[in-house]
Amino acid sequence: MQVDAVLGSQAGDLQTKQVAKRDQNGGWWSPIYKRSPDMTKSPMTKSEQLLRIDDHDFTMRPAFGGPPIPVGVDVQVESLDTISEVDMDFTMTLYLRHYWKDERLSFPSTNNQSMTFDSRLVKKIWVPDMFFVHSKRSFIHDTTTDNVMLRVYPDGNVLYSLRVTVTAMCNMDLSRFPLDTQTCSLEIESYAYTDDDLMLYWKKGNESLNTDDRISLSQFLIQKFHTTTKLAFYSSTGWYNRLYIHFTLRRHIFFFLLQTYFPATLMVMLSWVSFWIDRRAVPARVPLGITTVLTMSTIITGVNASMPRVSYIKAVDIYLWVSFVFVFLSVIEYAAVNYLSTVQERKERKLRERLPCTCGIGNPDEMMIDPQITGYGSMDVNTTGNYGMPENGGRQERILAQVALNDPQIASQVKPSRGYVNIWIDTHAIDKYSRVVFPGAYILFNIIYWSIYS
Repeated sequence: MQVDAVLGSQAGDLQTKQVAKRDQNGGWWSPIYKRSPDMTKSPMTKSEQLLRIDDHDFTMRPAFGGPPIPVGVDVQVESLDTISEVDMDFTMTLYLRHYWKDERLSFPSTNNQSMTFDSRLVKKIWVPDMFFVHSKRSFIHDTTTDNVMLRVYPDGNVLYSLRVTVTAMCNMDLSRFPLDTQTCSLEIESYAYTDDDLMLYWKKGNESLNTDDRISLSQFLIQKFHTTTKLAFYSSTGWYNRLYIHFTLRRHIFFFLLQTYFPATLMVMLSWVSFWIDRRAVPARVPLGITTVLTMSTIITGVNASMPRVSYIKAVDIYLWVSFVFVFLSVIEYAAVNYLSTVQERKERKLRERLPCTCGIGNPDEMMIDPQITGYGSMDVNTTGNYGMPENGGRQERILAQVALNDPQIASQVKPSRGYVNIWIDTHAIDKYSRVVFPGAYILFNIIYWSIYS
């Protein structure tokens, strides 16, 4: 049967244990000596008793009635999750750390080691009552337990750290969207303690803000982070220290070039194709113009659906609406050409009815190609052909009408107040000028637009 013997000795504050055991053969084991650990690490000592939690009123701030307590802050930004133009806010996950000294939490220690606690002790002592100004939602992560850490040093210095995700407001100026640069701010402030009780400051200045190099956003380039400190005044409570985390974001333009600018430009260029189509081809030109107009309307609607309803004009609105005007004017241009062509044909028909028989004109075919009589050269006849003219001798009738009016004997039988030259309008020239004016004006607009907003 095994028998245990315990011998104890103590000298000063050093306590040892000598344990001897008899084995089955009757022999003794060598004694085992153990050094007692530091009292601050003793599992038999309650942390509340060591920190004297019950001996102090932790509902009051440290050094109550004296100078304001300094509370240093530093932040580690873990991620910048979303930037919403519609809601005018951003979401950020960060580690928020507070540093202060509370002599009520000092404790004796032989090796000057700190003690670390979780969120259970936080509820029993005083901690700064920080909150995020202009925040919409925020929460402390609790997987697998509350992500809260409290570290107390023997001299009473305290480190209080927690992992928070916050959604805060960001007032954006979208007048240059999507060629804009936005600056958002996360503001930290004490809720109850004014600057007479609590002095909030960045512990290491700009170095108090650290970011993860892997932070990236799909639509933005993060240009820089920086910190500032200001005083905030409330008429009913007084002045408060407020800490600011500023970050500047520049929007990536390539996505909007592919989704908005290029399709709009292509629709404008497609509308110019109608200038090269015969003006008599109504089934070809009308659907082309209507299709481009409807497509531009769809692009404008899609862009505005993902944007807030602001009361000012954005840069993308200017580009899209000017493009829409160009597409719409191409439709109006064909309407004008078609109308003028109809008016011209009606006047020609009336003139032919009023003209006497041209049988008195000798060899009209030869006169048709005489530039001294008709004003048309042989090159005009060959190059112009029947483009835009009525079929079945429409061009010949036009030239014969001109020749008839140039004959004094025939012209005397027609009212002298209206000559054929005053009636004729070259509707084909409108299309020719539009082929140059429309692209030139649109190129000039793009040069001005990108020079201003880029």
